[in-house]
Amino acid sequence: MAEQTMVGQIRSATFWRAVLAECVAMAIFVFIGIASTINSPGEDATMVQIALGFGISIATMVQCFGHVSGAHINPAVTVAAFCTRKVNILVTMFYILAQCVGAIVGAALLYALLPTSDIRGTLGVTSIAGVHNWQGLFIEIILTFQLVLTIFATIDSRRSDLLGSASLSIGLSVVIGHLAGIRFTGASMNPARSFGPAVVMNAWTDHWVYWVGPIIGGVLAAFLYEFVFEPGSNITRVRNVYSKVIKSDEPEKNMEVDDIAMNDVKE
Repeated sequence: MAEQTMVGQIRSATFWRAVLAECVAMAIFVFIGIASTINSPGEDATMVQIALGFGISIATMVQCFGHVSGAHINPAVTVAAFCTRKVNILVTMFYILAQCVGAIVGAALLYALLPTSDIRGTLGVTSIAGVHNWQGLFIEIILTFQLVLTIFATIDSRRSDLLGSASLSIGLSVVIGHLAGIRFTGASMNPARSFGPAVVMNAWTDHWVYWVGPIIGGVLAAFLYEFVFEPGSNITRVRNVYSKVIKSDEPEKNMEVDDIAMNDVKE
């Protein structure tokens, strides 16, 4: 039963290693990413600098922690995995909690290390600029859609044409998201990335955009790839996934880690 599976998970050292990995990875990602937004004396941070700061840091964290937790490092990715039955509700809840705690730790550490407000500025708090909040919402949906689509396509074990580095591909999708959207929304694509600085700076204007937009975009991308673009996708696969029936010739898939990262929930 699913309940027995989850009880076994919560008693497992593998589970807690994965949760810790999500927390540590998010703390490092947020620290490095928002540090790249801080202006040097007399010099503003450039769009390319910020895009590379976030993109390369996420690529590095995926490379470091992919084998431990699947390296979601993003609540939108975790929710997308849950909606396509790659992780169960226990993993989803603990991953998101760990990601949010890690984001707060990363932002708080940077805040503590930057001694004055004129140096730390807004601490990388994401905000809507030049557009209405509903337009910002759709921008975040689109940016996160391309990110999660990249993730699902890059880690698809059924593909035989994949070459190069999966972590670099994911990092580059974060880079292009920032290059496209940073002027309008800060290009969050990650609710926890926005949550950490918002908690530390107590800045909540339009914060809902950075949860609703990425989660909608991530889930849409996951559904589209999983049930339309993935090799072998068809209506039977959709029915099997949501009736919790896995055919013997269609083994369960995961994103990086068999025992915890994105396993289908079994009954």
